[in-house]
Amino acid sequence: MILNASDLGWDESSGADPFSPLDQLDSSSTYEVPPLTVWGVALCVSGTLIATENAVVVTTILATPSLRAPVFLLLASLGLADLLAGVALILHFLFLFCVEPSDWSELLTSGLLVTSLTASLCSLMGVALDRYLSLSHALTYGSSESRHRAAILLLLVWLGACFIGAGPAMGWHCLGQPNTCSVARPLTRTYLSLLCGGFLVVVMVTLQLYAGICRVARRHAHAIATQRHFLPTNHSYASKHSSGRGFSRLIVILSVFVGCWMPFSLWGLLGDASSPPLYTYATLLPAAGSSLLNPILYSLRNKDIRKVLLQACCPHRCSQNPQIHYPVDV
Repeated sequence: MILNASDLGWDESSGADPFSPLDQLDSSSTYEVPPLTVWGVALCVSGTLIATENAVVVTTILATPSLRAPVFLLLASLGLADLLAGVALILHFLFLFCVEPSDWSELLTSGLLVTSLTASLCSLMGVALDRYLSLSHALTYGSSESRHRAAILLLLVWLGACFIGAGPAMGWHCLGQPNTCSVARPLTRTYLSLLCGGFLVVVMVTLQLYAGICRVARRHAHAIATQRHFLPTNHSYASKHSSGRGFSRLIVILSVFVGCWMPFSLWGLLGDASSPPLYTYATLLPAAGSSLLNPILYSLRNKDIRKVLLQACCPHRCSQNPQIHYPVDV
């Protein structure tokens, strides 16, 4: 699930396996830190940006008592998962260019990445489920029972993510058996196939939830249309305009979601250790990049979170006790 120093500047014509630098080191020689590359700088910068923006989101939600609706708990979980993904990228950079690589460092970073990406994807599915329930059960949305269910769901998500991420450290790796490696060393092909198969299932369930959201939204729009002769003209136009913007945002969210997660999920099932590492990097990069886009597409688009951030940055522009509501961003 990680890239080694030689992956950042490999030569495919050499025939060398860039995912096995430890096998090529001479134990009698002194380890030399590889020179810093453009890919290494991009790795560190992206990890820092991901960790910073998600830390802001998580801190904002946890420090604001009024942000306790189920959607905010799910956004906090999503931010925490993406924060850990940023930390994993930073640790990977440090292990590549600052300290001598070892088996435990590979297992640590790969396990942390698996945990964070699994929790992030499941949290995205939870956000879709929350949006569906908030539309289909609008009267009970935001109740204490809903918050309790969301907390239980998140607990199960994180327990499952930690269990899955602990697989490499518990012995499900290929460090001693290179022939069993997958496209992402040190994960075995069996482990990665199961992981990517699970990712595809979560992606499909999430798409089904958004399809359900569209059906519920169409029913609501039809109900409004049947009463349009009771509404003033400007209200009818505002309703149509809001609905159009909602579906446009939905298309953007789904496009980013599928574009980030589908490539690596398919490549992990189809590729093997002999596959070109360039393809692994090209498909894993969007999955990690989703951690950079999630706060922009989900958390920072929420009016209540933006209001809290604006109040913290410019308190003179906000009232002392802003009223919190629970919008549903379709």
